[in-house]
Amino acid sequence: MRRVASAAVRIALALLPAPAALAADQPGVATVVPVFSQLVRYSVPAAFKTADEHNNGSFYIREHVPNGENADQWTRMLELTGTRDLATNAAATPQALLARMAASFREHCPDTFAMQELGPRRIDGYDGFVTVASCGRVLGKSGYSETAVMLAVKGAKDFYTLQWAERASGSPHKPAIDRDYWEKRVAALGPIKLCAPQPGEPPPYASCLEK
Repeated sequence: MRRVASAAVRIALALLPAPAALAADQPGVATVVPVFSQLVRYSVPAAFKTADEHNNGSFYIREHVPNGENADQWTRMLELTGTRDLATNAAATPQALLARMAASFREHCPDTFAMQELGPRRIDGYDGFVTVASCGRVLGKSGYSETAVMLAVKGAKDFYTLQWAERASGSPHKPAIDRDYWEKRVAALGPIKLCAPQPGEPPPYASCLEK
């Protein structure tokens, strides 16, 4: 969960379209990103930009936000992460990884936290799992709400996550999770593919785009 929203972002939150309108976003732009041992293909909304990207050798993160926003001040965010070699641990599972991530999410809103597991998935032949975590109000009375649908995939050697998060006005109550809406948000990230890198192939990695 990112840092506290500024006053300008709180104004933007009040202007967010309703969930039904968000679900009707235009099809995204196919994007392929090399993350450790594999290429990850997913869809990014056309009106989004890459706001941040880091790789410390064992953990990778790439964040996309709407044009006009940034990695600290945003109303919606799409995030890709990779954890190197975690899939070589036979005991590691996508469900367990998301449970730990949801527990971290809960620390920001212990009194208004809600979670729903949307269940296991097969992502391009790999095991995956989807969970929704939600804060009714982050950081006290002046806080905002934040909800994220999180997909974890156990790749050939590494673990990957795709997360779609949204902020809105805060509430003192635990939020109700609209399963159908968040399933649509996951679907909008597809098609999701994990591809083997081809020696010498440059961006945009046509072998994975055409898969």
